[in-house]
Amino acid sequence: MSTASARFGLPGLVLGAVLIGFAPIVVRLVEVGPTAAAFWRLAIAVPVLWLARRAQPKQDMPPDRAAITLMLLAGVAFALDLALWHRSIHLTSVANATLMSNLSPVFIALTLHFGFGDRHPPRFWIGLLLALAGAAWLVADSFTISHETAIGDLLAVGTAVFYAIYQLLVSRSRRRYTALDVMFWASLAGLLTLLPMSLAFGEKIVPTSARDLALLAALGLVVHIGGQGLIAWAQAHVTASFASVTLLVQPVAAAVFAWALLNERFGVNQALGGAVILAGIVTCRLAMLAAAKR
Repeated sequence: MSTASARFGLPGLVLGAVLIGFAPIVVRLVEVGPTAAAFWRLAIAVPVLWLARRAQPKQDMPPDRAAITLMLLAGVAFALDLALWHRSIHLTSVANATLMSNLSPVFIALTLHFGFGDRHPPRFWIGLLLALAGAAWLVADSFTISHETAIGDLLAVGTAVFYAIYQLLVSRSRRRYTALDVMFWASLAGLLTLLPMSLAFGEKIVPTSARDLALLAALGLVVHIGGQGLIAWAQAHVTASFASVTLLVQPVAAAVFAWALLNERFGVNQALGGAVILAGIVTCRLAMLAAAKR
């Protein structure tokens, strides 16, 4: 890893998180089924990723069968993450879905800590709790717990689990292979997983207006290739635990975009919640830097 690329790892991660903040806006506006929107996100991205991958310099070590299998598994996890998240939005409040689907940093940190022996300094855990508290504060105005939202809430937690699996597999794959390789194979697997799911749910799949085509193009090119691609690239330059905490920038970005584009509320609580999230991310970053110097 070059010093220059490592220096840009964190900004790339933050920009990627901001770009995927557009996703809930597009999913809400586009007039196709929720799982179908996830399918089109990957269907539009895959041909572009294939062309970009063909254009990249020839690698000394192209992915072998085991590596491709790992990337395909990442894509299946990502597809399940998208399907559950899009469903949860329709079965619980957006606030509940936003908070619970962003619990992936907890699952990642605990998995690495207890499953792989990656010890995190105490200040990292403080930063993680601080960032999660900020996320809770961000959605506190509309967060509710009731029997009516229970299924949607569970689906949102399932979203966090599958996204944690996806991030861990991508982080491992990025140790040896390019972001384009990882994105292409994972997106292809996700595409093949989401198509039968969309058909099984009986959703409207085919977009019928230029507006919907433009929204889906934004979902595939800006959110997936731009946002998720930057995140995959950055995974080679930051730890999986820190990356997952930094991605809590995404609900802040989504709240700002919803305020700017959909005229949704963004008041003092939302601003303070966003500030606490950023404080948590900075705390985690300082903890990881201090641990690296030891």
